Amino acid sequence: MEKYKTNRIFRLLSKENPHPKTELKYINRYTFLISVVLSAQSTDVSVNKVTKYLFKVAKNPEEMVDLGEKKLKKFIKTIGLYNSKAKNIILLSQELIKKYNSKIPKEFDKLVSLPGVGNKTASVYQNAILKLPRIAVDTHVFRVSNRLGIVKTLTADQTQLQLEKIVPKKWKMDAHHLLILHGRRVCKSQNPSCDECSLNKLCSYNLVNIH
Repeated sequence: MEKYKTNRIFRLLSKENPHPKTELKYINRYTFLISVVLSAQSTDVSVNKVTKYLFKVAKNPEEMVDLGEKKLKKFIKTIGLYNSKAKNIILLSQELIKKYNSKIPKEFDKLVSLPGVGNKTASVYQNAILKLPRIAVDTHVFRVSNRLGIVKTLTADQTQLQLEKIVPKKWKMDAHHLLILHGRRVCKSQNPSCDECSLNKLCSYNLVNIH
C-alpha cells in the first residue's frame, strides 16, 4: 500500500480514537504482564473480571508464588486455557524472583524467554509500559491490517515485521491499539460494518465485497 494511503488510514483511525490505550485493568508492571498473558485467546473483559479479585491477593511475583498454581486456577478458571496459563504464571513469577530480583526485564529477548511470554505479549508490554514503538499483532490487528491492504501476510510475526517497517513513525506508538479497537468495534471477524466504516473507500476488503 502507498505510504500516503497508510498515513490517511491511521489519521482517520486516530480521529475516531484520539487517545487509544489498553482496556486491561492493572496495578503495576507485573500485573499488566500477567493480564496480557491471561488475555491470549481471551477477551479483555473476561480477564478484567478475574484480575479484579486476583490482584487483591497477588500483585507481585512473591504473592503469586505464595498463592500457588492450584489456588490460581480457581481465580482464572473462567478464562480459556486456564490450566496452562496458571502453570506458566507461577513459573514466570519464580523466574522473575530468581533471575531478576522480582523486576520485569526490559530487553525483548529476556521477555520472550519468560514462561508464557511470546512475541505478542512481549511487544504489548514494551509498547504499553516501556513506551516503545512496537506493533503487537493479535487476531484483530492481523485481520484489519490485511483486510485494509496495509499488508499482505500469512502469519502474525510476518504482519508485525511488515507493519513496523511501513507504518509512519508518527503512528507507530498507537498503531496496535488503533487497529485493535477498529477490529473490535467495526471490522469484526463476522459481518464487518463496512457501510458504517470511515475507511471503506480505502479498504481492499470492502472494494472486493461491494455488491
